[in-house]
Amino acid sequence: MTRVLVVEDDPQLVRALKINLQARKFEVVEAGDGATALRLAAARTPDAILLDLGLPDMDGVEVIRGVRGRSHVPILVLSARHTSEEKIRALDAGADDYVTKPFSMDELLARLRAATRRREAPASPAGFPGIATDEFTIDLAARKVVRGERTVRLTPTEWHLLELLIARPGHLVSQRRLLLEVWGPAYSEHTNYLRVYMAQLRRKLEANPSHPRYLITEPGMGYRFEP
Repeated sequence: MTRVLVVEDDPQLVRALKINLQARKFEVVEAGDGATALRLAAARTPDAILLDLGLPDMDGVEVIRGVRGRSHVPILVLSARHTSEEKIRALDAGADDYVTKPFSMDELLARLRAATRRREAPASPAGFPGIATDEFTIDLAARKVVRGERTVRLTPTEWHLLELLIARPGHLVSQRRLLLEVWGPAYSEHTNYLRVYMAQLRRKLEANPSHPRYLITEPGMGYRFEP
C-alpha cells in the first residue's frame, strides 16, 4: 500500500485528504507542523509527501530541504501562495510539483499518482548505464550525478526528465513526449512545467545555465541532450 505523509495544519483539509486518499487505498500519515513532518519522513519512509508551505513552526520550504537532505521521495506542495517566485522557491528546494489552493481533489490525486509512478519507473533503459561529459557524470543504475567532486541531488521528476533526454543523445525529444512520459496525458499542453524543470536541471548541471552546452532548447519543438 502506498504511504502518503500529509503535512497540513488545517484539520478540515486534513480530514478531506484522508477520506479521499484512504478511499483509493492509500495509507495516510499525518503531521501538523514541520518538526513532526521531518521526524515522520525519516521514521515512516513515506512513498510521497503532500506538504503545505504555511506551517505553524517553520516555512514548508525548510521541510523540503530537510527531506531532500536524505530522501528522493516525491514532494507535492499544497499552498495558497500563488506567485511564481513562491513556486520557483519550492521547486528549487526540491519539490516535485506545486498545487495551488483551492484545488480539485481529482487533479491532486492524478498528480499524486503520476509522482508515485515516476518514483517506481525503471532506473535506466536496458543496456544504458549512464553517460559522462566534461562537466558531469550520470550513473543511471545508481541514480547518481557527480559534478566535479560533488554529488548533485535530483528530484524524481528531474531524474525522469534527464533519463528521457540522455537516452537519445543528440536527438530532439518533443515537448509533448516529455510531458506525456513525465507528467501524463492530463499535462500534455503544460509546457511551462518543462521550462521550470529544464531551468532547474541547467542550474544543477551546466557551467553556464544561461548558455547551456548540454541541455539544449529547440524553440517550439522540444529539448535535446548534446553530449
